[in-house]
Amino acid sequence: MDNVIEGFLGQQYEEIMALAADSDRLFVQPLPGEYPPSRYLVRIQCTGVVCADGGPQILDTNFDLGVWLPGDYLRRANPAQVLTWLGPRSVWHPNIGPMVRSPSDPIFICVGRLVPGTPLVDLIYQCWEIITFNKVTMREDDALNQAACIWARANQGRFPLDPRPLRRAHFEVKVIA
Repeated sequence: MDNVIEGFLGQQYEEIMALAADSDRLFVQPLPGEYPPSRYLVRIQCTGVVCADGGPQILDTNFDLGVWLPGDYLRRANPAQVLTWLGPRSVWHPNIGPMVRSPSDPIFICVGRLVPGTPLVDLIYQCWEIITFNKVTMREDDALNQAACIWARANQGRFPLDPRPLRRAHFEVKVIA
């Protein structure tokens, strides 16, 4: 690993762990074996939509992602390589779904165009915005889940589903004597 990517990965590690420490809804686990880490398991606890009991249901649950910042991430960024949707498989969102409609196919999360070197914290915020319907593409020709796109268009008044911030607010209290 060269010094540039090693420095970048070290900075990403520090920033994502600081965000996780300041959040009640974000849990980050770097995968063991390398420092600085390039692979992470991420859990976001928030209100999203899953398909259960025959239809979409809004509920507070865990959404799990895998993130990999490969050695050439500063030159090239493939969203399907960088982000892996781990669960729940029944997630219901226009920007999350399989590329091909088969139950065993991997599920992707589309954050749009991914610029090489996008900071890890920014990636996680983008995923948070998608899961909570703060960010949603409502075009069936551009959706990974067309049925969820139709549902989203009919339910726009419910968005965002989870208005709570990902990072805890910090208040400074000044004592006036």
